[in-house]
Amino acid sequence: MKRTPNNKKIVVPGFKFSGIKSGIKKSGEMDLALIFSETPAVTAGVFTTNRIKAAPVKLAIKKIASNKGQSIIINSGNANACTGKQGDKDAKKINTELARKLGISEELVYVSSTGIIGRPLPVNKIEKALPELIKNLSPASMDKAAAAIMTTDTFPKFASRKIKINGKTGTIAGIAKGAGMIRPDMATMLCFLFTDIAINAKALDSALRKAVNKSLNRLTVDNETSTNDTAMIMSNGNLGNTPLTKRSSYYKKFEGALSGVTYELSRMIAEDGEGATKIIEVVVNGARSESDAEKAASAIANSMLVKTAVYGNDPNWGRVISAAGASGAKLIENKIDIFFNKVKLVSKGIGTGREKTASTLLAGREITITINLGAGKQSTKVLTCDLTEKYIEINAHYTT
Repeated sequence: MKRTPNNKKIVVPGFKFSGIKSGIKKSGEMDLALIFSETPAVTAGVFTTNRIKAAPVKLAIKKIASNKGQSIIINSGNANACTGKQGDKDAKKINTELARKLGISEELVYVSSTGIIGRPLPVNKIEKALPELIKNLSPASMDKAAAAIMTTDTFPKFASRKIKINGKTGTIAGIAKGAGMIRPDMATMLCFLFTDIAINAKALDSALRKAVNKSLNRLTVDNETSTNDTAMIMSNGNLGNTPLTKRSSYYKKFEGALSGVTYELSRMIAEDGEGATKIIEVVVNGARSESDAEKAASAIANSMLVKTAVYGNDPNWGRVISAAGASGAKLIENKIDIFFNKVKLVSKGIGTGREKTASTLLAGREITITINLGAGKQSTKVLTCDLTEKYIEINAHYTT
């Protein structure tokens, strides 16, 4: 899906970024990124639920309990996953060397990787590139860091929101990568968030988890979860406000803005799904519970039959109602309504015969499938994309 390049420059006070070429990728594209806070930051993170975890993820999980961080280094092109004890040593070595060169504690450095599984991390290339990576740090280089963490992505993903705290304007921003191996099972990609708003560790962790559950965990491209999935946030308090707690009057505003950033990044990932030509938002209403709403929405979003129908501009609502029925969510057949965009294709469980009109609308890039289960008042939405021949082409030759 072609996208107009985003030339927007985002600055978060107290944070610097860089992205360079270190030679990890055969293509010669940027493959090494650095995020640096000028002061130690309150830090929170969530990681893959896959039982096979990459070396940097295992290292980060141990460190995140401190709720402290100052720098994150991310390489693309190599996942450093399934690399045994050597992979663990390599992750720690990069951690140690970067900390030494930055002049900060090793405990404040996090390492992250993405790319091909099962290949040794080219530590020498990364070490050699560290001086340049540090030298290029700039408050205005968030876009370069976003570009350097891409794998099969076709465009860099970054977003931001501003909110006022006691008359001061704070910023929440983030970068993400992801196009394939995307499924809601936290986290479903790499996502790094940063804010100058002061907030305590418990509140930051809570806000991150809620944002993730409302966005990154309601996103699927191909129903696959990787070994490296990570979402982290750093708060350096540069704004100078009294640190927010969950009881603070501004906490809900912070939580909402953070969720706005993660949802925007999630939309970009769905839009950039491998081989995708359309972004699809599946909306489920009338569910008995939020859990039921998620079951139905995920079943529809992950259905290859639904995804291929959308690709072919085929308003085959039978695939939607079938996926919902198989999801395990409670529904009442004679109360079900289904819309493709704004065209009502099913009313009280019966087709309306408006497929021709819906087919014309499916030619667009943004598709909304809405289903009312008729069983309650809960609702949710899940992001996905269509499934095309290009997805097979990309993944049939990913390592070769």
